[in-house]
Amino acid sequence: MVTQLGNILRAMKVRYPNLRIVYISSRIYAGYATSALNPEPYAYETAFAVKWTVQAQIDQMRSGKIDPRAGDLNSNGVAPWIAWGPYLWADGMNPRSDGLTWSRGDVEASDGTHPSQSGEQKVGALLLAFLKQEPTAKPWFLAAEAPPRRRAIRR
Repeated sequence: MVTQLGNILRAMKVRYPNLRIVYISSRIYAGYATSALNPEPYAYETAFAVKWTVQAQIDQMRSGKIDPRAGDLNSNGVAPWIAWGPYLWADGMNPRSDGLTWSRGDVEASDGTHPSQSGEQKVGALLLAFLKQEPTAKPWFLAAEAPPRRRAIRR
């Protein structure tokens, strides 16, 4: 997964050359999964791949050494600056310290993996709260809308 994340980050920078920052999150709880798509403990362990990818960029920017799994993550050119996003995983109905839980109703009945509407609401609320409080996101996320540009009048 670290290799895949590195490939995705480099592809994002190619597709969106002005991209400056990407927050990476692990996935939600998958203990209700009814297929082999990505059940537990794999869903929980995605957080390790996120950590290792962020660490690979930190290490590369300090030492110049490219991580063999993540690949080149130089934030001065081939990749955006990457940081840990909101942590979305919780152990089913066992509440974590902030009270987050994942009930069976929070995932689609068809596969037990993808968020249902209530799960999407939880993810959205976590993302919004993160962007409102994260020091590297607040300046641009909470910025007032820029005034429209005036067109020059040609005479």
